[in-house]
Amino acid sequence: MNKIIFIFLVSSQILSAQTINDLYFGTDTTFDVISWNIEWFPKNNSTASEVQEILTRLEADIYALQEIEDTTLLKQVVSNIPGYECYFKSSYYGGLAYVYNTNTIQINSKYEIFTSQPYWNAFPRSPQVLDCNFMGNNYIIINNHFKCCGDGTLNTNDTNDEENRRLQAVTYLKQYIDNTLLGKRVILLGDLNDEIIDNTANNVFQDFINDNTNYLFTDMFIAEGNSIDWSYPTWPSHLDHILITNELFADFQNFNSFVSVIRIDDYMGSWSNYENNISDHRPIGLKLDFGTLTNISEEIGGDNRVFKALDVLGRENKENQSGLLFYIYEDGTVEKKIILE
Repeated sequence: MNKIIFIFLVSSQILSAQTINDLYFGTDTTFDVISWNIEWFPKNNSTASEVQEILTRLEADIYALQEIEDTTLLKQVVSNIPGYECYFKSSYYGGLAYVYNTNTIQINSKYEIFTSQPYWNAFPRSPQVLDCNFMGNNYIIINNHFKCCGDGTLNTNDTNDEENRRLQAVTYLKQYIDNTLLGKRVILLGDLNDEIIDNTANNVFQDFINDNTNYLFTDMFIAEGNSIDWSYPTWPSHLDHILITNELFADFQNFNSFVSVIRIDDYMGSWSNYENNISDHRPIGLKLDFGTLTNISEEIGGDNRVFKALDVLGRENKENQSGLLFYIYEDGTVEKKIILE
């Protein structure tokens, strides 16, 4: 039987003379969620106005933010964007925040988890949860900022080892989702401060990766791809991630669904301009389409050759296998394809 190929344009980073006026992400027909570490907002006197412009242009339904130092200033920024509100936890504050579109998002509850002393080592900043509805469907968003740094080697015998602290955070979060959010549409995201492509022995996310029936790192193909598209170019590394539960797998496979690191620096003239005025992290955005799959009979390619093909776990596809695959082309374009026998 001939294979049926479903092709999805995921992202293209071929930019020419772009300005901030050309920046966009969200649409009226998709659920758009963006995670963004804004590096101890604000960095200088111009940061607030530029962040306001970026948030306005991206038009996401939900922004999960990290490293918000001046909450008063962010509230002022958001008050200047029609239809948006922001949320901070009023007790101990760890820099996490949500900004959301009140015209598309119905808030059911907002709360923190793992706030007591036994969890402080794993979570220097307690995860912040947003229970909300979009177009009649319920979603649980979990915003995180894991412990930074480390030497890349996981030492489970040392409670102060940075990788081990991140591993404990992952363990607690997976237990929490498995035990209390079963059957829920969950999106776990944030500055997770570690690589999802580390070898198994040092990969703090391995429990999620192994449980691929229930969890998917939507940005695995980004981590496996060209470093020019990573979220933390200064290292360079890809540290900001978006994980979904299996209740969202079908939506993620739809035609216009994709995940992308949003290279705002390309719209600001240079990386140094972006880093000096806004952040050392790029945002990462997830777009979920609720339409139907479109059958396209021929593959796209031409002279633009495939650099590599990856499966949902980021493993290189060396055989002509079926399933969900990410095709990375030589020009940086990525396509998501579902190939059925």
